[in-house]
Amino acid sequence: MRFSDIPGQQQVKQLLVRSVQQNHVAHAQLFRGAEGSAALPLALAFAAFLNCENRPSEAEDSCGHCPSCQKIDKLIHPDLNFILPVTTTKAVTKDAVSSKFAVEWREFVLQNPYQGLNDWMQHIGAENKQGSISKEESVNLLRLVSLKAFEARFKLVIIWLPELMHPSAANAVLKLLEEPPPATIFLLVSNAPEQLLLTIISRVQPVVVRAVPEPELTAWLRDVQHVPEVKARQLAQLTEGNVGAALAAQASGQEEHDYFALFVSWMRTCYANKVADMLEKCDEFQKLGRENQKEFLQYALTLVRKVLLFGLDAQLVPHLPQQEQGFVKGFSPFVTPRNASQLAEELNEAHYHIERNANPRMVFLDISLRVAELLRLV
Repeated sequence: MRFSDIPGQQQVKQLLVRSVQQNHVAHAQLFRGAEGSAALPLALAFAAFLNCENRPSEAEDSCGHCPSCQKIDKLIHPDLNFILPVTTTKAVTKDAVSSKFAVEWREFVLQNPYQGLNDWMQHIGAENKQGSISKEESVNLLRLVSLKAFEARFKLVIIWLPELMHPSAANAVLKLLEEPPPATIFLLVSNAPEQLLLTIISRVQPVVVRAVPEPELTAWLRDVQHVPEVKARQLAQLTEGNVGAALAAQASGQEEHDYFALFVSWMRTCYANKVADMLEKCDEFQKLGRENQKEFLQYALTLVRKVLLFGLDAQLVPHLPQQEQGFVKGFSPFVTPRNASQLAEELNEAHYHIERNANPRMVFLDISLRVAELLRLV
C-alpha cells in the first residue's frame, strides 16, 4: 500500500512523512476515522514507508519494489503484526486469537482495506457472534513484542478496532505504551476512539482521518476504480466522502441512473404543482427498483443540504460540480431555514417507508405533494 494509492488525505500523509524524515516517529499512534475511512490504508502505507529499504531521505512514499515493501503489500512481513477482533467459528472452535485468522485477514484486507467490522465478521463466518480482542490476546501480544525485529528497522503492531479490547487486553496495551519496547511502533486504528481508556488515548499521537472531499473521491473512483463519471460523482455525494461506503455501493452492481437529472425535473414538477406530471414522475420512480429508490432519496437529501448551505453562504459549498452550479444557485432561494428541516424530514420519512416495503408509487406521490407545499413557504 502506497500513500499515492489512497485518495485525498494530503495533510495526514505529509504529517506522517515529515515525522519519518525528521526522525520524530511516535512509538504509538492512533489513526481515528469513521468506518469506511482511509484509517487502515493509511496505517498500512505508513508501515511500508517506515520499513522501506530503498527510500531516499527526501522521499514522500515507499518504493514498492524492495523486499520489505513487497512483503508488507502482501501482509506477510515477519515484523508486521496484527491484533484483531475475532470470535469462535466453525473453523476455530476455541481459543480465538488473531494469529489463527491470519490467512482470512490477508484475504480480507487485500480484497478491500476500507471494509468494516461487520464485513470482517461475515468474512470469517462468525454468524451472529460479536467480535472482540480477548484477554488471551494480551499474553500473545506481550510475547510478540518481547522479540526483536527479524529483518526490518521497526517491529510494527497494528491493532485494528482497539475499542473492542477486553479490559485485560486494554491493560496489557496500556502497559506496553507506558514502557514501549525498543524499535517497536504501535499503530492503533479506531472507528470509536471515545470508547478507549483515557490513559491509552493520553499515550498515543492522534492521526485524524477525515472524509475525502467529493471532487477528490470522484476523481479516484473514476480514474482508479474505473467508475463512469456520472456514477462516480453520485457515489461521492451519496457517501459524503466515505471511501468504503462508495466502494460498497459500487459493488452492489445496481443499474446506473442520473439522479441529478431526475432530482431537477422532480423539483420543477413539484414547484409547478401539477398533479398529472407528479403521477408521471411516480411511474418513473417506481421503475427504479427499491434499492435505487432508497439511493435516490438519500441523494436528494444530500443535494437539498447543499442547496441550503449555498443559499446561506456560497463559500460553504466550494466544490460544486460544474453541471450542478446553475441549478443549485437558482434553486437556493426556495430552500431556506424556514422549510429545509421539513424537506429533510419528508425525505427521511419517505426513505423509511421505502425501506419497509411500502408502495413506492404512493410514497413518491405523497412526498411530491408535501414538497410542492413546502417550496411555497419561502
